[in-house]
Amino acid sequence: MRNLKHRINNYLGNSTKVLGINERNVSLIYPNNERKYYKLADDKVLTKTILETHCIDCAKTYAVIERIGDIQAQWQAINKYDKIAIKPANGSGGGGIKILRKNDKNQWCSSGQLVDEAQIFLHMASIIMGRYSLGSDDRVLIEECIEPHPFFHEIYPEGVPDFRVILLNEKPLMAMLRVPTDESDGKANLHQGGLGIGIDMKKGKLQLAYDGKQYFESHPDNNNNILGKRIPYWEQIIAVSLRVAKHFPLQYLGVDIVIDKNKGPLIMEVNVRPGLGIQLANQQGMKKMLK
Repeated sequence: MRNLKHRINNYLGNSTKVLGINERNVSLIYPNNERKYYKLADDKVLTKTILETHCIDCAKTYAVIERIGDIQAQWQAINKYDKIAIKPANGSGGGGIKILRKNDKNQWCSSGQLVDEAQIFLHMASIIMGRYSLGSDDRVLIEECIEPHPFFHEIYPEGVPDFRVILLNEKPLMAMLRVPTDESDGKANLHQGGLGIGIDMKKGKLQLAYDGKQYFESHPDNNNNILGKRIPYWEQIIAVSLRVAKHFPLQYLGVDIVIDKNKGPLIMEVNVRPGLGIQLANQQGMKKMLK
């Protein structure tokens, strides 16, 4: 505990090195990312087109639905799968993402609750009408469902944790692991109650976890160890994030990566405006990294 307090106090003593939103926009986003390319990252369908064109591993696309009238016909082809992920193409922060799995009676379930086709169709219609994209027309992206690597289950058994790597000019600056909690209902996003876990990028090991209020050496819901845990596929995670940075026309970006049980590291998303909570997770300001 004494060591933990020392780490926190050391970070707080260097808080002037923390990069704020305005400074991030002026010094990183605006000079390095042309606005015309934002949509390539903001739209998950366009993102996947680039990834697939360059043979960068990502979740398999089952369908893209653009019109409400096409939902029922497209669903007939999708219904053969046992698990799927439904996402708004232009959603952000995890909003609108629904993971569906069939139970032993061939019924669809989401977060442990039964859902019927009418509910699924209504959710997809709400995506298309822009509920999760600030009122703009959107598309439904239906993907294969990731099976998280056992490494994640050793920390928290539910949801799909992911890594975020922030890069500038094809150089990794900082990384963290985002892990769900009981509060976040299986979502790894920090603003929904997930944990942000710092990463020692040289050693490929986890550091302290941050929940927006305090730091932990273990997961606060189950006391499973986090601090010092070695990350599997770490070299591959960095390598694939560099490939993404090479093929996207963005010089400053965040790359979200999951580790699938069978396929290894897969790209989930690319971000033009990666959040700055990663600094809190790592107890380190990004200004130092930029210098």
